[in-house]
Formats: sequence, structure tokens, C-alpha cells
Amino acid sequence: MDYRVLLYYCYTPIEDVEAFREEHHRLCLSLNLLGRIIVAPEGLNGTVSGLTADCEEYMRIVKADLRFATLEFKIEPSATHTFQKLHVRVKPEIVHVGLPEIKPYERTGIHLSPQEFRDMKDQDDVVILDVRSDYEHELGRFKNAVTLDIENFREFPEKVDELAQYKDKKILTYCTGGIKCEKASAFLLEKGFENVYQLHGGIIKYGLEAGGEDFEGKCYVFDGRVAVDVNSVNPTIISTCHHCHTPSARMINCANPHCNAHVPLCENCGEQLDGACSETCQQHPEKRPYDGTGTYPKLSNNYNPEQGLLSYRAPKLAL
Repeated sequence: MDYRVLLYYCYTPIEDVEAFREEHHRLCLSLNLLGRIIVAPEGLNGTVSGLTADCEEYMRIVKADLRFATLEFKIEPSATHTFQKLHVRVKPEIVHVGLPEIKPYERTGIHLSPQEFRDMKDQDDVVILDVRSDYEHELGRFKNAVTLDIENFREFPEKVDELAQYKDKKILTYCTGGIKCEKASAFLLEKGFENVYQLHGGIIKYGLEAGGEDFEGKCYVFDGRVAVDVNSVNPTIISTCHHCHTPSARMINCANPHCNAHVPLCENCGEQLDGACSETCQQHPEKRPYDGTGTYPKLSNNYNPEQGLLSYRAPKLAL
């Protein structure tokens, strides 16, 4: 495969976020990368796709910046771009949870390698905690994981009281790529949990390095692939079609924009309901045309630097 998908984050202070966003956007344009990147005072978070050589050059330049010397890229092969456009945005946090005062680069849960996580996850004094949204863990999750009924990660702080029963356990947190666990485990420590760990690199790294053992179902990803396989050891499908309830890991957004529910829908029901999650939504007068994918990317109206001014310079390495 000629393309690569890069998933990455790094919690590190960035002082002039607007200037950094500007030059980073130009860098991505110069390398023909597509994807979503968030820049915040607390760090950098992104998922991008591009040709292998362009991705290699992007990783080289980013790692040359000493602020991102510890950044790790999760690299996956792809037959083509997994995004349709490029967004580089400034936000208060690199993953929105409403806790900008928590700085994972100062204090967070103990990082576990995929192999360490695999060795610890079935011990009697361990609780595996999924910190992702409900539509993510309904598609796939670790065997015996504790899940939270949240539609968005920003609801996580409200759910911590429900976890009080596990305060005497070792809490092993996990998410897609590791970024949510940095804040979630740090917040748990703030709330008095003492033995808090996190799966370093998340589900994706666990699949790449530990075969994804005991991860049931598929992993939800925030690009054009939507659902990916991570388990090559004992794979299963745990999600069911929203309409007919047969096993299905095919995720769609309801074609009714006023519903837009994010649910599994098998191909047969997708065709039968024309991309809607129900017969009611199928009859909605504003239902979007269904092209078989169940995704409806928005047109970009974001700032785009002049492509003729691609003058990004890689930071100098310290001698």
C-alpha cells in the first residue's frame, strides 16, 4: 500500500498557538497531507493520511522540534487517503473534556506497554476502564471492560463518582490512541484513585504490537475507515444492526440530518432504509441522499494559507 495513516498526540506547552497552527498548516499542505489536527496551549493532536514518503518527511520534521521529541506515531498502511480534506484548528484542549488545568505532562497514570497491559488485564485486583464514548465501545471493547454511558468525552468527569467502588483496585484505562487516557487517568488521580494506569498508544498500538488479543469487535476511528480490525488473535463481532439486530460492524450516520444517530447498520438495512436508522427517519423531508457509505462530510470553510507560501522551516536540533 502506497499510503499511510498517522495517529499521534503530544502533551507539551505551546506558547504561540496561532503562529504554530499557521506554519503547521503550511507544512501539511506542502506534503499533500489530509486529516484533522488540533493545536492547543497544552499540545498537539492529529490524524493524517498521505503517501508513504510524505508521511515519513512529516514525521521527521515534527520530531525535529524538541517540544515533540517524545511524540510517538501510530502508523497504519492504507490503499488511499482516509480523509477528504485538511483541518488544522486551534482549540483550548487537544481533546475536549473541559479540564484545561490538568496537565498530563506534569502528572498522569502509569504508562503500560501493550505487552504489560495484556499481562495485567486479567488479574483479580484489576479493573479495565474504557474512557471512550458509548458508540465507540458498543462497536468494540476489551473483554470484561467497564464502560461509561457517555455521548462525548467531556461527560467523563461527571461519571467518576460511579467508579468509587473500584478505588481499591488497579484501574487500567484505555482509549483509541492514548490521548483521552492521559487526561482521564490524571483526573482519576486528582479524585483520590491511587493505582491508575493507561494503555500507552491505545487500542491501535495494542493491535499493532500485541495482536489485539481479547479486544472484542472493531475499533472506531475518526477517519474515512470508521471501523478497523485490531484483533488477529481471537477476533469477534459484538455490535448488531440497529434495525434488524444481526451482527454488523458497519457504522453509519442516519441520513436524516435532524437525527444523525451514529449506529451500526448492515448493508441490507442500509439499502432498505436508504441510509436512515428507522422508517420514520427515512420519510423525513430533509433526508440526505444515501451513497452507500453513510457518511456526510461537511464542506470546509476554514482558513487556508496561501499555497504559494510554503516556507516552513524545520526547527534546529539542539547540539
